[in-house]
Amino acid sequence: MVSYKELGLVNTKDMFAKAMKGGYAIPAFNFNNMEQMQAIIMACVEAKSPVILQVSKGARAYANANILRNMARGAVEYAHELGCDIPIVLHLDHGPNFEVAKDCIDNGFSSVMIDGSALPYDENVALTKKVVEYAHKYDVTVEAELGVLGGVEDDVAAEESKYTKPEEVIDFTSKTGCDSLAISIGTSHGRCKFTPAQCTRTPDGVLIPPPLAFDVLEAIEKKLPGFPIVLHGSSSVPVEYVKIIEQYGGKIPDSVGIPEEQLRKTAKSAVCKINIDSDGRLAMTAAIRRHLAENPGDFDPRQYLTPAREELKKMYMHKCVNVLGSAGHALD
Repeated sequence: MVSYKELGLVNTKDMFAKAMKGGYAIPAFNFNNMEQMQAIIMACVEAKSPVILQVSKGARAYANANILRNMARGAVEYAHELGCDIPIVLHLDHGPNFEVAKDCIDNGFSSVMIDGSALPYDENVALTKKVVEYAHKYDVTVEAELGVLGGVEDDVAAEESKYTKPEEVIDFTSKTGCDSLAISIGTSHGRCKFTPAQCTRTPDGVLIPPPLAFDVLEAIEKKLPGFPIVLHGSSSVPVEYVKIIEQYGGKIPDSVGIPEEQLRKTAKSAVCKINIDSDGRLAMTAAIRRHLAENPGDFDPRQYLTPAREELKKMYMHKCVNVLGSAGHALD
């Protein structure tokens, strides 16, 4: 067994408490490869922001669990080399079952999410409680989910959202002992978070999504005062990246995300962790497509991954500084 403490990582407990007190949210950025990890650490060190490195089941299958664990160790050392020992969490995103969560806990993860949201309520409670009991033996924090997010991302898919029921949250958190709760208030996975029929359109064709259900969030806050709340599916799907991708041959119609001003509003509430994955994919793809179109003779991956990494860093910096409000809080 490898403890996350041996890797220089932290769990989310103190991080979330400080975020709620300070009125900001911790960025939870998904990564699958070295360039994404480097960009995340470069941005968060420069912004002096704490960060959660998220790994999905798909990322573990793609990059190898051992490699990802050692990349997290490298992230800690890289931040030190860059001059700021920011708090770093290694988190399992959407753990599908007890076995995967246990394997992550045994292999250096400092936080895990167990996603039983698609199960009947009592089964979600039982599964979450089982993971919590194991994780807490090793001081690993656990995120659970109540309610269902729509959309598709890796192996997680649902045709429609089901808002979290505020009347269930006290019972769920007390029975499971989870450390944070992911809720559904209208965010969604993937780059098409809403259908065109759910949106309004500007004269130049930009889709405007429906607002988040802040009334549901406020009701949950009243039921669980001071309890850490998490938002999944919170990429904004920037129009500029969509345009670049399509300009250089991509086809990603009807792409629409969560407006950043709404995310900033949630970050000032009990929401202390906001997940962002698709925006990183879009930024990287846009930079690579543009570079290869403008430099058709390039074939060395370093030639196109370098500008991709720089674009990622710029995007992550923007999220920390202007959206989540986490910049400057690494050393709180």
